Amino acid sequence: MHSKINDRISYVGVNDLRGRVFEGQWPLPHGVSYNSYLVVDDKVALIDTAAAGFADEFFFNIKAEIGDRKVDYLIVNHMEPDHSALMVPVREKWPDIRIVTNAKAAAMIKEFSGIDTDIILVKEGDTLPLGHCSLSFHMVPMVHWPETMVTWLEDEKTVFSGDAFGCFGAVCGDIRDYQSSLYKASSSFENAFEAFKGEMQRYYADIVGKYGAPVQAALRKLSGLEIKRICPTHGPVWEERIPQVVSLYDRMSRYDADHGVNIVYGSMYGNTAAAAQALSEALTARGIPNEMHDLVAEQGPSFAYAGTFRYDTLAVGSPTYNTDIFPAVRDFMHGVALRGVKGRRFASFGSYTWVGGGNKVLNSLAAEAGLEVLCDGYGFKSGYDPSKFDAAAFADLLANG
Repeated sequence: MHSKINDRISYVGVNDLRGRVFEGQWPLPHGVSYNSYLVVDDKVALIDTAAAGFADEFFFNIKAEIGDRKVDYLIVNHMEPDHSALMVPVREKWPDIRIVTNAKAAAMIKEFSGIDTDIILVKEGDTLPLGHCSLSFHMVPMVHWPETMVTWLEDEKTVFSGDAFGCFGAVCGDIRDYQSSLYKASSSFENAFEAFKGEMQRYYADIVGKYGAPVQAALRKLSGLEIKRICPTHGPVWEERIPQVVSLYDRMSRYDADHGVNIVYGSMYGNTAAAAQALSEALTARGIPNEMHDLVAEQGPSFAYAGTFRYDTLAVGSPTYNTDIFPAVRDFMHGVALRGVKGRRFASFGSYTWVGGGNKVLNSLAAEAGLEVLCDGYGFKSGYDPSKFDAAAFADLLANG
Protein backbone atom coordinates (compact mmCIF):
# COMPACT_ATOMS: atom_id res chain seq x y z
CA MET A 1 0.00 0.00 0.00
CA HIS A 2 1.36 3.43 -0.89
CA SER A 3 -0.12 6.91 -1.04
CA LYS A 4 0.97 10.50 -1.30
CA ILE A 5 0.19 12.33 1.93
CA ASN A 6 1.20 15.69 0.45
CA ASP A 7 3.80 17.03 -1.99
CA ARG A 8 6.67 16.19 0.37
CA ILE A 9 5.52 13.11 2.29
CA SER A 10 4.52 9.69 0.97
CA TYR A 11 3.46 6.52 2.74
CA VAL A 12 5.26 3.36 1.59
CA GLY A 13 4.40 0.92 4.37
CA VAL A 14 2.70 -2.47 4.24
CA ASN A 15 -0.23 -4.28 5.82
CA ASP A 16 0.36 -7.64 7.50
CA LEU A 17 -2.76 -9.80 7.12
CA ARG A 18 -1.04 -13.16 7.53
CA GLY A 19 -2.95 -13.99 10.71
CA ARG A 20 0.18 -14.36 12.80
CA VAL A 21 0.64 -13.14 16.35
CA PHE A 22 2.60 -9.96 17.04
CA GLU A 23 5.91 -10.44 18.88
CA GLY A 24 5.05 -14.13 18.95
CA GLN A 25 2.27 -13.61 21.49
CA TRP A 26 -0.34 -10.88 20.74
CA PRO A 27 -3.33 -11.85 18.55
CA LEU A 28 -3.97 -9.78 15.43
CA PRO A 29 -7.65 -10.25 14.49
CA HIS A 30 -7.50 -7.10 12.38
CA GLY A 31 -3.90 -7.50 11.19
CA VAL A 32 -1.28 -4.80 11.67
CA SER A 33 0.48 -2.22 9.51
CA TYR A 34 4.22 -1.58 9.37
CA ASN A 35 4.47 2.07 8.43
CA SER A 36 7.33 3.64 6.50
CA TYR A 37 7.50 7.11 4.98
CA LEU A 38 9.40 9.07 2.34
CA VAL A 39 10.23 12.75 2.66
CA VAL A 40 11.06 14.00 -0.84
CA ASP A 41 13.02 17.19 -1.48
CA ASP A 42 16.38 17.76 -3.20
CA LYS A 43 17.36 14.75 -1.14
CA VAL A 44 15.11 11.79 -0.33
CA ALA A 45 14.80 10.46 3.22
CA LEU A 46 13.24 7.10 4.03
CA ILE A 47 11.91 6.94 7.59
CA ASP A 48 12.02 3.40 9.01
CA THR A 49 11.50 0.23 6.97
CA ALA A 50 9.20 -2.75 7.61
CA ALA A 51 9.14 -6.31 8.89
CA ALA A 52 10.86 -9.24 7.26
CA GLY A 53 8.94 -10.92 4.46
CA PHE A 54 7.67 -7.73 2.85
CA ALA A 55 10.70 -6.59 0.83
CA ASP A 56 9.08 -6.94 -2.60
CA GLU A 57 5.97 -4.95 -1.65
CA PHE A 58 8.04 -2.40 0.25
CA PHE A 59 10.36 -1.63 -2.68
CA PHE A 60 7.41 -1.63 -5.09
CA ASN A 61 5.75 1.05 -2.97
CA ILE A 62 8.89 3.19 -2.93
CA LYS A 63 9.31 2.93 -6.69
CA ALA A 64 5.64 3.83 -7.21
CA GLU A 65 6.26 7.09 -5.35
CA ILE A 66 9.71 8.19 -6.56
CA GLY A 67 10.40 6.10 -9.64
CA ASP A 68 14.11 5.54 -10.19
CA ARG A 69 15.28 8.27 -7.83
CA LYS A 70 17.68 7.05 -5.22
CA VAL A 71 17.08 7.26 -1.49
CA ASP A 72 19.79 9.35 0.15
CA TYR A 73 19.08 8.81 3.84
CA LEU A 74 17.51 6.09 5.98
CA ILE A 75 16.22 7.54 9.26
CA VAL A 76 16.10 4.92 12.00
CA ASN A 77 13.77 6.03 14.78
CA HIS A 78 13.43 2.62 16.39
CA MET A 79 15.41 -0.59 15.99
CA GLU A 80 12.73 -3.16 16.80
CA PRO A 81 12.83 -5.69 13.94
CA ASP A 82 9.29 -5.03 12.75
CA HIS A 83 10.61 -1.64 11.60
CA SER A 84 14.25 -2.36 10.82
CA ALA A 85 14.32 -5.83 9.24
CA LEU A 86 14.79 -4.46 5.71
CA MET A 87 17.84 -2.31 6.46
CA VAL A 88 20.25 -4.69 4.73
CA PRO A 89 18.15 -4.92 1.52
CA VAL A 90 17.87 -1.11 1.55
CA ARG A 91 21.66 -0.80 1.74
CA GLU A 92 22.02 -3.33 -1.09
CA LYS A 93 19.62 -1.38 -3.31
CA TRP A 94 21.16 2.03 -2.60
CA PRO A 95 24.83 1.40 -1.63
CA ASP A 96 25.51 5.11 -1.06
CA ILE A 97 22.65 5.59 1.39
CA ARG A 98 23.53 7.13 4.76
CA ILE A 99 21.84 5.84 7.89
CA VAL A 100 20.80 8.59 10.30
CA THR A 101 20.21 7.62 13.91
CA ASN A 102 21.47 8.07 17.46
CA ALA A 103 24.37 6.36 19.20
CA LYS A 104 22.24 3.84 21.12
CA ALA A 105 20.48 2.77 17.94
CA ALA A 106 23.77 2.57 16.03
CA ALA A 107 25.04 -0.03 18.49
CA MET A 108 21.85 -2.06 17.94
CA ILE A 109 22.18 -1.75 14.16
CA LYS A 110 25.56 -3.43 14.34
CA GLU A 111 24.20 -6.12 16.68
CA PHE A 112 21.14 -6.89 14.54
CA SER A 113 22.48 -6.41 11.00
CA GLY A 114 26.25 -6.07 11.16
CA ILE A 115 26.13 -2.56 9.63
CA ASP A 116 28.59 -0.11 11.18
CA THR A 117 29.57 2.20 8.32
CA ASP A 118 28.01 5.25 6.62
CA ILE A 119 26.08 6.10 9.78
CA ILE A 120 25.39 9.72 10.70
CA LEU A 121 24.98 10.00 14.47
CA VAL A 122 22.54 12.62 15.74
CA LYS A 123 21.68 13.84 19.19
CA GLU A 124 18.86 15.90 20.66
CA GLY A 125 17.88 18.80 18.40
CA ASP A 126 20.28 18.01 15.54
CA THR A 127 19.00 18.75 12.04
CA LEU A 128 19.42 17.18 8.62
CA PRO A 129 18.84 19.49 5.62
CA LEU A 130 17.14 17.88 2.64
CA GLY A 131 17.01 20.98 0.44
CA HIS A 132 14.08 23.30 1.06
CA CYS A 133 13.20 21.55 4.32
CA SER A 134 15.05 19.94 7.20
CA LEU A 135 14.44 17.11 9.62
CA SER A 136 15.25 17.41 13.32
CA PHE A 137 15.62 14.64 15.87
CA HIS A 138 14.36 14.33 19.44
CA MET A 139 15.15 11.53 21.87
CA VAL A 140 12.29 9.72 23.62
CA PRO A 141 14.09 6.88 25.43
CA MET A 142 12.04 3.93 26.67
CA VAL A 143 9.07 4.68 24.44
CA HIS A 144 9.49 1.82 24.43
CA TRP A 145 13.14 0.88 23.76
CA PRO A 146 16.13 2.89 25.06
CA GLU A 147 17.24 4.06 21.59
CA THR A 148 13.88 5.44 20.49
CA MET A 149 13.70 8.89 18.91
CA VAL A 150 11.16 10.84 16.88
CA THR A 151 11.78 12.85 13.71
CA TRP A 152 10.25 16.30 13.27
CA LEU A 153 9.56 17.93 9.89
CA GLU A 154 8.84 21.50 10.95
CA ASP A 155 7.85 22.77 7.50
CA GLU A 156 4.94 20.30 7.51
CA LYS A 157 4.31 20.35 11.29
CA THR A 158 4.70 16.58 11.10
CA VAL A 159 6.16 14.22 13.69
CA PHE A 160 7.30 10.74 12.70
CA SER A 161 6.65 9.23 16.09
CA GLY A 162 7.87 5.64 15.93
CA ASP A 163 5.71 3.30 18.01
CA ALA A 164 4.22 6.19 19.99
CA PHE A 165 0.56 6.82 19.06
CA GLY A 166 0.52 3.54 17.16
CA CYS A 167 -2.00 0.73 17.31
CA PHE A 168 -2.74 -2.76 16.12
CA GLY A 169 -4.92 -3.13 13.02
CA ALA A 170 -4.23 -3.05 9.30
CA VAL A 171 -5.29 0.15 7.56
CA CYS A 172 -7.77 0.04 4.69
CA GLY A 173 -8.12 2.86 2.20
CA ASP A 174 -6.06 6.03 2.49
CA ILE A 175 -3.58 5.97 5.37
CA ARG A 176 -4.87 9.32 6.73
CA ASP A 177 -7.35 9.12 9.57
CA TYR A 178 -10.17 10.97 7.83
CA GLN A 179 -10.20 8.43 4.98
CA SER A 180 -8.90 5.21 6.52
CA SER A 181 -10.71 2.34 8.20
CA LEU A 182 -9.79 -0.71 10.28
CA TYR A 183 -9.51 -3.99 8.42
CA LYS A 184 -12.57 -6.20 9.08
CA ALA A 185 -14.12 -3.53 11.33
CA SER A 186 -17.77 -2.55 11.23
CA SER A 187 -18.59 0.49 9.11
CA SER A 188 -20.71 1.83 11.97
CA PHE A 189 -17.77 3.72 13.50
CA GLU A 190 -18.08 7.47 13.04
CA ASN A 191 -14.37 8.01 12.46
CA ALA A 192 -11.00 6.27 12.40
CA PHE A 193 -10.24 7.13 16.01
CA GLU A 194 -13.32 5.29 17.24
CA ALA A 195 -12.55 2.37 14.91
CA PHE A 196 -8.94 2.04 16.06
CA LYS A 197 -9.40 3.09 19.71
CA GLY A 198 -9.72 -0.43 21.09
CA GLU A 199 -6.69 -1.63 19.16
CA MET A 200 -4.74 1.43 20.32
CA GLN A 201 -5.59 0.64 23.94
CA ARG A 202 -4.62 -3.00 23.46
CA TYR A 203 -1.37 -2.08 21.70
CA TYR A 204 -0.45 0.32 24.49
CA ALA A 205 -1.39 -2.13 27.26
CA ASP A 206 0.47 -5.05 25.66
CA ILE A 207 3.58 -3.30 24.32
CA VAL A 208 4.11 0.08 26.00
CA GLY A 209 2.19 -0.25 29.26
CA LYS A 210 5.24 -0.67 31.51
CA TYR A 211 6.67 2.69 30.42
CA GLY A 212 4.14 5.24 31.66
CA ALA A 213 6.75 7.66 33.06
CA PRO A 214 8.85 7.77 29.85
CA VAL A 215 5.68 8.28 27.79
CA GLN A 216 4.72 11.20 30.02
CA ALA A 217 8.21 12.68 29.54
CA ALA A 218 7.86 12.31 25.77
CA LEU A 219 4.43 13.94 25.79
CA ARG A 220 5.87 16.92 27.68
CA LYS A 221 8.66 17.24 25.13
CA LEU A 222 6.30 17.02 22.17
CA SER A 223 3.85 19.49 23.72
CA GLY A 224 6.18 22.30 22.65
CA LEU A 225 5.66 21.44 18.98
CA GLU A 226 2.76 22.67 16.85
CA ILE A 227 1.81 19.24 15.54
CA LYS A 228 -0.59 19.01 12.61
CA ARG A 229 0.24 15.45 11.59
CA ILE A 230 1.39 12.33 13.48
CA CYS A 231 2.97 9.56 11.41
CA PRO A 232 3.38 6.49 13.65
CA THR A 233 4.88 3.15 12.71
CA HIS A 234 1.56 1.31 13.19
CA GLY A 235 -1.98 2.39 12.31
CA PRO A 236 -3.35 5.51 10.60
CA VAL A 237 -1.63 8.81 10.05
CA TRP A 238 -3.38 11.13 12.48
CA GLU A 239 -4.47 14.55 11.21
CA GLU A 240 -8.07 15.23 12.22
CA ARG A 241 -8.09 13.30 15.50
CA ILE A 242 -4.78 14.38 17.05
CA PRO A 243 -6.33 15.76 20.27
CA GLN A 244 -8.18 12.50 20.93
CA VAL A 245 -5.11 10.37 20.21
CA VAL A 246 -2.80 12.43 22.43
CA SER A 247 -5.41 12.55 25.20
CA LEU A 248 -5.82 8.76 25.13
CA TYR A 249 -2.04 8.20 25.36
CA ASP A 250 -1.86 10.74 28.17
CA ARG A 251 -4.58 8.97 30.15
CA MET A 252 -3.12 5.51 29.63
CA SER A 253 0.40 6.58 30.57
CA ARG A 254 -0.95 8.13 33.78
CA TYR A 255 -2.85 4.88 34.43
CA ASP A 256 -6.06 6.89 34.51
CA ALA A 257 -9.18 4.80 33.95
CA ASP A 258 -12.95 4.85 33.67
CA HIS A 259 -15.13 3.51 36.47
CA GLY A 260 -15.93 -0.09 35.64
CA VAL A 261 -14.86 -3.68 36.19
CA ASN A 262 -12.51 -5.81 34.15
CA ILE A 263 -13.39 -9.45 34.87
CA VAL A 264 -10.52 -11.81 34.05
CA TYR A 265 -10.58 -15.54 34.72
CA GLY A 266 -9.34 -19.00 33.92
CA SER A 267 -11.60 -21.99 34.34
CA MET A 268 -10.96 -25.74 34.09
CA TYR A 269 -14.50 -27.14 34.08
CA GLY A 270 -16.69 -24.07 33.76
CA ASN A 271 -17.47 -23.33 37.41
CA THR A 272 -15.30 -20.22 37.76
CA ALA A 273 -16.52 -19.18 34.31
CA ALA A 274 -20.13 -19.41 35.51
CA ALA A 275 -19.29 -17.22 38.48
CA ALA A 276 -17.68 -14.67 36.16
CA GLN A 277 -20.83 -14.60 34.02
CA ALA A 278 -23.04 -14.14 37.07
CA LEU A 279 -20.87 -11.28 38.31
CA SER A 280 -21.00 -9.60 34.90
CA GLU A 281 -24.80 -9.84 34.81
CA ALA A 282 -25.09 -8.43 38.34
CA LEU A 283 -22.82 -5.51 37.48
CA THR A 284 -24.75 -4.80 34.27
CA ALA A 285 -28.00 -4.77 36.25
CA ARG A 286 -26.47 -2.06 38.43
CA GLY A 287 -25.36 0.01 35.45
CA ILE A 288 -21.65 -0.67 36.03
CA PRO A 289 -19.62 -1.01 32.80
CA ASN A 290 -17.76 -4.29 32.68
CA GLU A 291 -16.07 -6.72 30.31
CA MET A 292 -15.07 -10.39 30.63
CA HIS A 293 -11.89 -12.10 29.50
CA ASP A 294 -11.43 -15.86 29.48
CA LEU A 295 -7.66 -16.27 29.38
CA VAL A 296 -7.93 -19.73 27.85
CA ALA A 297 -10.52 -18.95 25.16
CA GLU A 298 -8.64 -15.77 24.19
CA GLN A 299 -5.36 -17.70 24.08
CA GLY A 300 -3.52 -15.28 26.29
CA PRO A 301 -3.81 -12.05 28.25
CA SER A 302 -3.68 -9.46 25.42
CA PHE A 303 -7.28 -8.28 25.61
CA ALA A 304 -7.36 -8.68 29.39
CA TYR A 305 -4.44 -6.25 29.75
CA ALA A 306 -6.33 -3.69 27.68
CA GLY A 307 -9.32 -3.99 30.00
CA THR A 308 -7.02 -3.50 32.98
CA PHE A 309 -5.92 -0.15 31.56
CA ARG A 310 -9.51 0.73 30.61
CA TYR A 311 -11.29 0.24 33.98
CA ASP A 312 -10.46 1.15 37.57
CA THR A 313 -11.44 -2.22 39.10
CA LEU A 314 -10.01 -5.66 38.38
CA ALA A 315 -11.87 -8.83 39.41
CA VAL A 316 -9.82 -11.97 38.82
CA GLY A 317 -11.19 -15.50 39.07
CA SER A 318 -9.29 -18.75 39.34
CA PRO A 319 -9.93 -22.24 40.61
CA THR A 320 -7.53 -23.43 43.25
CA TYR A 321 -5.00 -25.49 41.29
CA ASN A 322 -2.39 -27.64 43.04
CA THR A 323 -2.90 -25.44 46.13
CA ASP A 324 -2.02 -22.46 43.91
CA ILE A 325 -3.92 -20.75 41.08
CA PHE A 326 -4.57 -21.62 37.46
CA PRO A 327 -1.31 -21.09 35.49
CA ALA A 328 -2.81 -18.71 32.90
CA VAL A 329 -4.15 -16.54 35.73
CA ARG A 330 -0.79 -16.48 37.49
CA ASP A 331 0.85 -15.39 34.22
CA PHE A 332 -1.73 -12.63 33.85
CA MET A 333 -1.13 -11.34 37.38
CA HIS A 334 2.62 -11.36 36.73
CA GLY A 335 2.02 -9.24 33.61
CA VAL A 336 -0.11 -6.75 35.54
CA ALA A 337 2.70 -6.36 38.06
CA LEU A 338 5.31 -5.93 35.31
CA ARG A 339 3.25 -3.12 33.77
CA GLY A 340 3.26 -1.18 37.03
CA VAL A 341 -0.48 -0.58 36.82
CA LYS A 342 -1.49 2.01 39.41
CA GLY A 343 -4.71 3.12 41.06
CA ARG A 344 -6.66 -0.13 40.56
CA ARG A 345 -9.02 -1.82 43.01
CA PHE A 346 -8.90 -5.61 43.13
CA ALA A 347 -11.09 -8.53 44.17
CA SER A 348 -10.70 -12.27 43.70
CA PHE A 349 -13.14 -15.14 43.21
CA GLY A 350 -13.14 -18.79 42.18
CA SER A 351 -13.88 -22.40 42.97
CA TYR A 352 -12.09 -25.01 45.06
CA THR A 353 -12.86 -28.58 46.10
CA TRP A 354 -10.91 -30.31 48.86
CA VAL A 355 -8.64 -27.41 49.74
CA GLY A 356 -8.92 -23.67 49.15
CA GLY A 357 -6.23 -21.04 48.90
CA GLY A 358 -6.66 -19.64 45.40
CA ASN A 359 -8.16 -16.37 46.59
CA LYS A 360 -5.39 -15.96 49.17
CA VAL A 361 -2.75 -16.39 46.47
CA LEU A 362 -4.52 -13.94 44.16
CA ASN A 363 -4.85 -11.32 46.88
CA SER A 364 -1.19 -11.68 47.77
CA LEU A 365 -0.13 -11.19 44.15
CA ALA A 366 -2.43 -8.18 43.84
CA ALA A 367 -1.04 -6.57 46.99
CA GLU A 368 2.51 -7.15 45.79
CA ALA A 369 1.56 -5.41 42.51
CA GLY A 370 0.30 -2.37 44.43
CA LEU A 371 -3.41 -2.96 43.83
CA GLU A 372 -6.01 -2.10 46.49
CA VAL A 373 -7.43 -5.42 47.68
CA LEU A 374 -11.10 -4.93 48.56
CA CYS A 375 -11.92 -8.20 50.33
CA ASP A 376 -10.77 -11.72 51.18
CA GLY A 377 -12.37 -13.00 47.99
CA TYR A 378 -15.54 -14.76 46.91
CA GLY A 379 -14.77 -18.46 46.85
CA PHE A 380 -17.17 -21.38 46.55
CA LYS A 381 -16.76 -25.13 46.96
CA SER A 382 -16.92 -27.51 43.98
CA GLY A 383 -19.69 -26.90 41.45
CA TYR A 384 -21.10 -23.44 40.80
CA ASP A 385 -24.47 -22.65 42.31
CA PRO A 386 -26.00 -19.19 42.90
CA SER A 387 -26.56 -20.13 46.52
CA LYS A 388 -22.81 -20.58 46.96
CA PHE A 389 -21.68 -17.48 45.09
CA ASP A 390 -23.41 -14.23 46.04
CA ALA A 391 -22.96 -12.35 42.77
CA ALA A 392 -25.24 -9.52 43.93
CA ALA A 393 -23.20 -8.80 47.06
CA PHE A 394 -19.98 -9.08 45.06
CA ALA A 395 -21.29 -6.64 42.45
CA ASP A 396 -22.37 -4.20 45.19
CA LEU A 397 -18.86 -4.29 46.65
CA LEU A 398 -17.25 -3.61 43.29
CA ALA A 399 -19.78 -0.95 42.38
CA ASN A 400 -19.33 0.99 45.59
CA GLY A 401 -15.80 0.14 46.65
